Amino acid sequence: MTTDTASPLHGAGEFGAQVDGDGKGADQSTRFALYSSVADAVELCLFDAEHNEVARHELAEHNHVWRAELPGIGPGQRYGYRVHGPYDPARGLYANPNKLLLDPWARQLDGKFVWDPAVTCFTGDDPLEGSACLRDSAPYVPKAVVPGLLPALRSPPPRRAWRDAVIYEVNVRGYTMRHPELTEAERGRFAGLANGQILDYLKALGITSVELLPVHAFIDERFLHESDRRNYWGYNTLNFFTPAGRYANDNAVVEFREMVDAIHDAGLEVILDVVYNHTAETDEFGPTLSFRGIDNGAYYRTLPDAPGRYVNDTGCGNTINADEPIVQALVVDSLEYWHDSMGVDGFRFDLAPVLGRHADGFAADHPLLRAIEHSPILQGAHLIAEPWDIGPGGYQAGAFSGRWAEWNDEFRDATRRFWRGDAGQAGDFARVVHGTAVRYEHKGNGPLASVNFVTSHDGYTLADLVSFEQRHNEANGQNNEDGHAHNFSCNYGHEGPTDDPAINKLRRRQRLNMLATLMVSGGVPMLLAGDEFGHSQQGNNNAYCQDNELAWLDWSERAASDDFVADAQQWLTLRRSEPLLRPEVYKHGHENEHGMPDVAWLQPDGTAVPDDAWTDLTAFALIFADPRGPSQLAVLFNAAADAVTFHLPGRSAWQHCCATGTADVSAKDCRTEAFSVAVLRSV
Repeated sequence: MTTDTASPLHGAGEFGAQVDGDGKGADQSTRFALYSSVADAVELCLFDAEHNEVARHELAEHNHVWRAELPGIGPGQRYGYRVHGPYDPARGLYANPNKLLLDPWARQLDGKFVWDPAVTCFTGDDPLEGSACLRDSAPYVPKAVVPGLLPALRSPPPRRAWRDAVIYEVNVRGYTMRHPELTEAERGRFAGLANGQILDYLKALGITSVELLPVHAFIDERFLHESDRRNYWGYNTLNFFTPAGRYANDNAVVEFREMVDAIHDAGLEVILDVVYNHTAETDEFGPTLSFRGIDNGAYYRTLPDAPGRYVNDTGCGNTINADEPIVQALVVDSLEYWHDSMGVDGFRFDLAPVLGRHADGFAADHPLLRAIEHSPILQGAHLIAEPWDIGPGGYQAGAFSGRWAEWNDEFRDATRRFWRGDAGQAGDFARVVHGTAVRYEHKGNGPLASVNFVTSHDGYTLADLVSFEQRHNEANGQNNEDGHAHNFSCNYGHEGPTDDPAINKLRRRQRLNMLATLMVSGGVPMLLAGDEFGHSQQGNNNAYCQDNELAWLDWSERAASDDFVADAQQWLTLRRSEPLLRPEVYKHGHENEHGMPDVAWLQPDGTAVPDDAWTDLTAFALIFADPRGPSQLAVLFNAAADAVTFHLPGRSAWQHCCATGTADVSAKDCRTEAFSVAVLRSV
């Protein structure tokens, strides 16, 4: 790092395992380095291919960094650490040499995690009162692997302009498990997303950026394991440098990079959903796999008056300690590795405010956020914040610097409520269509700071949003009490699937209306994979543990929805072809050289919308003036239950560009069907 915002540890300690030489022959050696401020001694354990421990080496300490250089050791060597020191959980000290600990900087893993009592640090019912567990955890945990030198990626990144982005949120496993053209070796794997038919489909749809749900190595939570369920989403990270082995056939690092090459060859970008806010070790009752046993107080925030228990600003049992230099080094090193060595084009940060938290709350200029923003290696990477966590003051929408874009939940809710027909929603809806200036402009940011979405992995699919008014999460085993209770959804007369043609017609229309709204709004649109062909989770709005056909995309639905996919493609094509729909700065009604306001909000009769009229509106027009010439673009929104005729401005006639329903244009008038969006251009 070259900026004064960098952690003093970043780039200096060469943490992890570093091979000297060419990685071949007897003259090679490997340097190991581990940070621990609480250890009295650290042992490096080496394992053979069958995971038998074959050697132990003591590390030497200097400034809390424990090091060893081993001649003759090279790529492929399996290893782990045992940390000796104080074991006093009530004081937050968990050193227990009976627990084999994973290197936080490990670049590759071998072996699977197995839930067994030996992976916990304690005996008894309460970890703060029981004695240390003396069972060896090594048989039940994956081992780190000394990495080899990675070859250069074959394909350069496409480096798409952010204003042109259309993001597509994908679960690697769910997207590929039921695809009829994939082989068994490709289904559920990185290789499936590298398949040419998948990539051709994404290109034809109009996608530019594939956002993958978490692919860092993760494990299933204990309660899921005990109920014979699996973590489907991946928000339970074990290690921040290694791809999840469950998405590979053999070598996850190689297969992930092959997928990135294939996606880049197709001209698409790869964005990773990353979970740096907590780890899979959960709370004090969880397993001791890495960070807890190495230096609990450095890696995690603990309660000031009870250091044996954890701050839980994530809802997942623990919270990383962003104030600690070692954590700052870990996060920045990980991001730089995924961008520079693994080819990733951008990152979406789950519960991003955690990365900006001091003990007394969030700070937009937190050293960790600054280090990410100013990393020279990350200057070309997209940064997207989920701008909330569940801690005090955790809602930080609009607080991140201009280096970041943010998920816009206000767009999601306002769009759902306007099309559902909620009273008084037109004003909020107009604000988010405009790009949510009230949230972003005060910091000098433009509309592209807003990542707009109607649905995401977390909640209803688009088809379920118009089919269910109550969540149906019984399959999750939590008495249907998990998942959001307030979804602003509507079933249009029947809960769940129906054969009623009128209901199905209206549901289809409303799906298309919300998708069209995404494409005509200021900001960067994000689609949930499968929404373009009606994927349903049968009303489950929290499918995090449904690694099965309930959540996997059913590609037979795609075959039965060609007409809707074609409509979706039309709206994505419109956005791509109309620069006025992809503004980089906010427009506020200033006249151009042709005497036309750059943006105008009109009532159906063609007059400007008075400030006090928004409450009662169900239909209005958004008019853009084209700076390239004396023409205009009109977006007509009709959320009324009846047809509405719009009188359009200017002296020119207007022509039809795109519509979700019937839009009859005659000269300067357009009659729009009930519940529809239409886009026209003056000629």
